[in-house]
Amino acid sequence: MSGSSLQKSKFPWRPAGALFFFAAALIGFASGVSVTERPEVAGASLLTQAYYSLSLFVVGGVDLGTPYGGPLFGRVLVWISYFGAPILAASTLIGALLRALAPQSWKLRRIKNHVVIVGAGELSLSYLRVLRRHSPNIPVVVVSRETPEQSVLDEFEQGLGAVTVVGDITHEFFLRQLHVERAHKILLLADNSLRSYEAASTLLAMVPGIGERIVIHCVRLRFMRAMQNTLVSRSCETFNTYHLAAKGLVRDRMLQQFRETRDKDVVIIAGFGRFGQTILEELQRDAADELETVAILERDAHRRILVAEEQMSFDEGYRREVFEGDISHPEVWQRVQDEIDIKPDGENAAFVLGTGLEEDNLRTALWIRRKYPRAMVIARSSRKSRFASDVAAENGFISISINQLVEENIPTSWIEFTN
Repeated sequence: MSGSSLQKSKFPWRPAGALFFFAAALIGFASGVSVTERPEVAGASLLTQAYYSLSLFVVGGVDLGTPYGGPLFGRVLVWISYFGAPILAASTLIGALLRALAPQSWKLRRIKNHVVIVGAGELSLSYLRVLRRHSPNIPVVVVSRETPEQSVLDEFEQGLGAVTVVGDITHEFFLRQLHVERAHKILLLADNSLRSYEAASTLLAMVPGIGERIVIHCVRLRFMRAMQNTLVSRSCETFNTYHLAAKGLVRDRMLQQFRETRDKDVVIIAGFGRFGQTILEELQRDAADELETVAILERDAHRRILVAEEQMSFDEGYRREVFEGDISHPEVWQRVQDEIDIKPDGENAAFVLGTGLEEDNLRTALWIRRKYPRAMVIARSSRKSRFASDVAAENGFISISINQLVEENIPTSWIEFTN
């Protein structure tokens, strides 16, 4: 765990110092100490003495003259305030000026053993929420190319204890300001994959051996697969949110269902975009022996199959059927029933409704649950939905969100650190 932290409560040295110098002067004046230019201060009221004590922060002792008279300890206290109060005031003013002229440099001046998150979107929020549960005190810097909306900024800074800065991660000068050489982890989670790879390439040139500390999120699977043999991909860890989500869904939910059934299973994947493709990849990797048939439903299924074949190999150990059409259309499901051997109660079937149309996924899940009461039914949404979760719990199917699956399956190496 990091030693210094941006989240830990720090002792308020400046307020405490101001209070001390004010109290020291007030006690000195109250004890009988006077000053050459205002000899009446020794016998003045407490309110007047407090006023002269506060004036030390503005003009020091210039207007009051030097202390004399009274007990020795009183004169010592006043002399301490004479020197300390103006120094504290000046340092506070200089610090405020530096923060105004270079706010980001000031925020980052001493940071170390920290985590750098590039991107201020949902993925960054999801990761930071998980990080805070495991490493609540580690300093975090969130980098955005533009200033985030105020509500997002408040969540990062006030809700999750991060420092937010604005800058271009492909510029070496800016990266040096982030003290990347002292960072525990650098996560490039922005939506522009090419810029993330560019930033990683710059970092590799700046700091030898830093690649093992860099994680790159690639939005497009085709691009990530095409770049897998480059120096950046070999040196850094790359991932796609759909891969992370699909891996967790297959491992934690679907494999158990397959093991509980005696015969091989039928899997119907409705929606064959990035999520559907990664579900099939994980099924082939971890459950190929459990599959009898995989049915793919998609509006432009044949085109998507051709695209997928360019990037992944289809296993020949199971039967594959492709149905082109809308999951909302009853005719598509009639064709599925006619051509796929699904038991009347659906015991041998798992339905993954993973289209980008969340309402269709939810409505179709209800229809399938009524028709096949023992089937596994999974309905996907992009964000975690309390309503969808309640409906799923009431009707006996599974509601999952990409964000939820990602948060549940973030690798331990990304969130737990030691010095």
